[in-house]
Amino acid sequence: MDPTHQGPEEYGQNANDSDRSDGRRRPSRESNAADFGQPTPQQVRVVQVTVGDLLLTVNPVDGSEVEACPPGSEPDAPVRRTPAERTDHERAGAPPVPAGPPAPQLPLLERQEERERLAGLLARGRSVRLTGQAGSGRTALLDAVAADCTDLAPDGVVRLSGHRRTGADLLYGVFDAIYRAPLHRPGPEELLALVRSIGAVVVIDDLEIGGAALDGLLEATPECAFLFGTAPDLTAPGVDAHLEEVLLAGLGRSASLELLEKVVERPLTEDERNWAGDLWFESEGLPLRFVQAGSLLRQRDRLNTDPAAFDEYEYFEPRPDDAPPVPEAPTAETLDVPLPSLGEGAAPAVLLASRLSEAARETLRFTVALGGEVPHQAHLPALVGDTHADAALGELAGCGLLSPAGPRYRLAAGVLAQLEAGGYAESAAAHARTAAQHYAWWVSHPSVTPQRAVAEADAIVAAMSRLVPDGEAGQASAAVLLARSAAPALAAGMSWGAWEKALRVGQEAARIAGEVAEEAYFHHELGVLALCSGNLDRARTELETSISMRGALADKSGAVAGRRALALVADRSGGFAPPVRSQTGEEVPAVRHDLLAGTPPVGSPAPPPFARQTVEEDPTLISSLPPGPRATAPKPGGGRVLLGGARRNLAAAGAGALLVAVLGTVVTLGLTAGDPEEPGSRNVTTEQSSPEGTPEDASPADEPDEGPAPDDGAPGEEAPATPGTSASATPSTSGSPSPAPSSPDGSSPGTGEPSSTLPTEDPTSDGPSPSGKPTTPTKPPTTPPTTPPTTPPTETPTTPPTETPTEEPPPPPDTTSSASGPAESAGASASSTADAPAQSEDPTEAAA
Repeated sequence: MDPTHQGPEEYGQNANDSDRSDGRRRPSRESNAADFGQPTPQQVRVVQVTVGDLLLTVNPVDGSEVEACPPGSEPDAPVRRTPAERTDHERAGAPPVPAGPPAPQLPLLERQEERERLAGLLARGRSVRLTGQAGSGRTALLDAVAADCTDLAPDGVVRLSGHRRTGADLLYGVFDAIYRAPLHRPGPEELLALVRSIGAVVVIDDLEIGGAALDGLLEATPECAFLFGTAPDLTAPGVDAHLEEVLLAGLGRSASLELLEKVVERPLTEDERNWAGDLWFESEGLPLRFVQAGSLLRQRDRLNTDPAAFDEYEYFEPRPDDAPPVPEAPTAETLDVPLPSLGEGAAPAVLLASRLSEAARETLRFTVALGGEVPHQAHLPALVGDTHADAALGELAGCGLLSPAGPRYRLAAGVLAQLEAGGYAESAAAHARTAAQHYAWWVSHPSVTPQRAVAEADAIVAAMSRLVPDGEAGQASAAVLLARSAAPALAAGMSWGAWEKALRVGQEAARIAGEVAEEAYFHHELGVLALCSGNLDRARTELETSISMRGALADKSGAVAGRRALALVADRSGGFAPPVRSQTGEEVPAVRHDLLAGTPPVGSPAPPPFARQTVEEDPTLISSLPPGPRATAPKPGGGRVLLGGARRNLAAAGAGALLVAVLGTVVTLGLTAGDPEEPGSRNVTTEQSSPEGTPEDASPADEPDEGPAPDDGAPGEEAPATPGTSASATPSTSGSPSPAPSSPDGSSPGTGEPSSTLPTEDPTSDGPSPSGKPTTPTKPPTTPPTTPPTTPPTETPTTPPTETPTEEPPPPPDTTSSASGPAESAGASASSTADAPAQSEDPTEAAA
């Protein structure tokens, strides 16, 4: 396309309809001028990732949601990459080329024997472990061997970094280098089936796993030949691993001097050769020390040529026009800058950094604050505050202070300790907080893809980890903000090792800062991560913690997301078994049969008590049955009652027993609470009957007293009684009502109304019971009349009626009597029984 042509091809339109204005053309910037100053709502980036047979929805707001993969939405099978795609993928994972002058290419000296041996072992399919000290040149040797084995295996060479990587991370790294599966993370079984068929030479530098984890990696990839670069103190693998061991020693004296000359790019003087010989003895021939020593000599040469080369106007900073002129170079006799001391040559980081630009030194301060992780050069201008700070990475790399680690750089071996001793860690907390705030803003920007966030994962995790041990609320809050922003991006970028680290650091930071809502979010994410990884016990613990915390915060949407994930955990662990309803499996069908059959016939044995309790506790047994046969039962009078029969008798018997216990307790307290010598101690009685329509819980004292009030007498004195004939109220065996005692004027005692010999419907009267059985007569009120009776009635204590059997009684003759139920008869019998001892004591006290 012609760059001067303003056609709409790049926007998806044809040249013929360029004049159309149907809303698909990009709006002009002037139309948004009125929106300046108003916050533009950012769209939440929701990413869906398939994890085995699960569908993970990374939701940055309420938390990630996981569910079973719906039918028809399964991802496509992973496809092997072509050789060109593997090359592009490897190039994308290489560290960026530093800005600034290119560094000299150094040869690989005295490593030809090790190089040939490693390539020969890999050609035979053997895995090798290259062991050497940090700074011994392992990375350079691995690069050379990888170049020799390019066409050795069908799947080529896979380069990985083992720095802060677990065995699972490395296994998924091997899969990602060979297969193309966007937004798909295979499950453990699928992953093992895929990597088992991979045939490649896998080169892993800075390996940090050993023992059983390394054995598992080797066992999972039987068709791969591994070349590990490890430190001597790493745990050795098991005997069954069959790893060849190759030791990497330092360089000889002559090779060290040759390397030093390659770095300086000139021949060495006699003094410099002697100084290099002492350095070789001190450093045991480590190549890194001679690379750094060569940088010291280059700085010395620059000082000999230009004494103002390292003044306030830095090497990469242009000198302004009004700056004072550079003094003329002095004579040769005064240009001899002394050589560094032996100690400075063995630990040259501080001296090298002192002669770098201010941007480079500030970059080193940020690097020290991040534990040796160097931010990407694109972040240095924002962190340092200098637009030319991206050139600082080239300065540091050219001095030998950096070493590549996967797609990034980090401080070389031993440099971090030297810089900390030189005072570069004094403001580490402030620099770490600045880096955390910058990364939190950057990773939340819509233009930042998850892949770019994964490339900075080590620096992001290091920034938040540095803030947590301080214990300050401000530092912890910055770590929480960074973890909250970076965790969804790391999850969507398939870097689950970094995702887990960010979640754990964020959870600890939220606990320190007291941010309960964020702590609940991190617990939820950890539970989802454990569920996707197959650790169901850990997932259940984390999700239950998150649900309880969100419930306390009234976070309904978050709690619902947690319950959904917890339900999936229970489903996968077999936790959806139906609740136990009975001790054995035969009681539940029996209960269902009784309910469907309606009321059992009279005389049939009642169902066991625990079966009824099971039905009442579990409403699903009742609601799932048809309501016709068991909902109602016909009555003889045409009406319908709910759940009649044995169930009604059981409820009535329970109510009667409860009423007996309550009345007995009241009578006992009335008899024993007061002192016999105190007045009114014998005034408590339960003999007064309630009128019809009075509630059962109403007190007789609440009713108006129509009878005359008793005369005040001595304490404990009662109305005199005339000894004579005594009437015993005995219930009639024939079922006919017995006449109630009446006053001489023909009225009932205490009422003033004429007595009637006709039976009434009052359940408290002496008439027949609704069931036709004899009932205990009720004693009239004990209000003393004006004229004391000649013969006080004395009642004989009656035996309480027997308990109503569980069988269905005969239907009552009318609805009024059936409404009273056996509960009232039981209560009446309890009242007469409780009153009997009190009545028998009154004549004795009166006679005394």
